[in-house]
Amino acid sequence: MKPVIQLERTGCGIAAVATLAGVSYAQAKRVANRLGIFADDWKLWSETGYVRRLLTEYGFRSARTEVSFTSWEALPDLALLAVKWHKERDCAFWHWAVFWRGPRGPVVLDSKRGLRNHERTDFGRMRPTWFISVGPK
Repeated sequence: MKPVIQLERTGCGIAAVATLAGVSYAQAKRVANRLGIFADDWKLWSETGYVRRLLTEYGFRSARTEVSFTSWEALPDLALLAVKWHKERDCAFWHWAVFWRGPRGPVVLDSKRGLRNHERTDFGRMRPTWFISVGPK
């Protein structure tokens, strides 16, 4: 699995699903837009419905509920992580990233354009708040 870089400042949810689906950001964005999901819609990074809908469109299953993060060891083999969780005007926001327990070990695939390395193993620096388990296609 290879990380897909978000091409819009607020496109992390689209990029995370593109990473899981193995498609480009542009392809995932076209599908998202067709479904009425747009990167500049705050619901993409403050609610889970849009990302779940996009996952379903690509044939993935996602857990119905979010699970609080307790440890890296407790994560499932594949999950969407809510990192950089914060509140603005009583509304929660976060950055979507993909956790994958791959053949070379666990990694977080982070779409943020400004990162030097998008395959992160600096687990002590990341602070996930919760996650959504994702099932394969």
